[in-house]
Amino acid sequence: MAQIHATALVDPRAELGRDVVIGPWCIVEAGAVIGDGCRLESRAVVKSRTTLGTNNEIGDGAVIGGAAQHVHVHDPGGTLHIGSHNRIRENVTIHRGWNNEAATVLGDHNMLMVGSHVAHDCCVGNHCILVNHVLLGGHVHVDDRAYLGGAAAVHQFCRVGRLAMIGGMAKITQDVPPFIMVEGGGSSEVVGLNKVGLRRNGYTSEQIAQLKDAYRVIYREGRRWSEVLDILKAEFTSGPAAQFHAFFQEGKRGFVQERRISGKATLKIVDMTKPDAGGEQRREAA
Repeated sequence: MAQIHATALVDPRAELGRDVVIGPWCIVEAGAVIGDGCRLESRAVVKSRTTLGTNNEIGDGAVIGGAAQHVHVHDPGGTLHIGSHNRIRENVTIHRGWNNEAATVLGDHNMLMVGSHVAHDCCVGNHCILVNHVLLGGHVHVDDRAYLGGAAAVHQFCRVGRLAMIGGMAKITQDVPPFIMVEGGGSSEVVGLNKVGLRRNGYTSEQIAQLKDAYRVIYREGRRWSEVLDILKAEFTSGPAAQFHAFFQEGKRGFVQERRISGKATLKIVDMTKPDAGGEQRREAA
């Protein structure tokens, strides 16, 4: 039996599992599916075309499954699928897919802190953390165990790799490779491997050493990009570093660059948004 507060509005066409708790002033629309053991705190809203797995916590004022924020409106729009054991805190917003066949997907065991936003057509994996006021644009893909610091913003269609760590207030406009740490604030550049996250998640010293070797090939040796890809494919065929080549092969927006750029880099582009103190433009290796 579900426990529904007297002030909550639950459409009779919604589907509620066992032991669901719906707090004061909540709204659950027609067609919403809420799995066993879920809990909605006061003023939480679950919109139609939304499916929640089991044992999810939805915080006060959260709006789950709202229509995509897009100038071209599809009616009724896509769907939102949320897995199990997620903690979605106060005033979080998650939008369903944009067109009628599209879906936004949130996996299992994630924590979305106060005021974070997941836009239409995003895919967030498992065990991810979005700290307060993180913003994911449309079609963003976040892999398992990624960590996004407070108020970090990710541009639409970007990807954040597995176990990447992004600092607070970072501006992400290109893909973030797996296992990488990106500095927050105005820099938003790669500053090394996420070694703390790797150790906490059980990666061995040998695996971390392998990732360091691959990191040097990618960022430190000044090789042509085609050569980097060839080396990654030939020399890192197993272990966690094998994920680099697969990730880079699928990239369409380019990749966040390291703060320290090798002088041997053969292809460089000028970033006109970052003037140096000396008047010349800072260059980022492509």
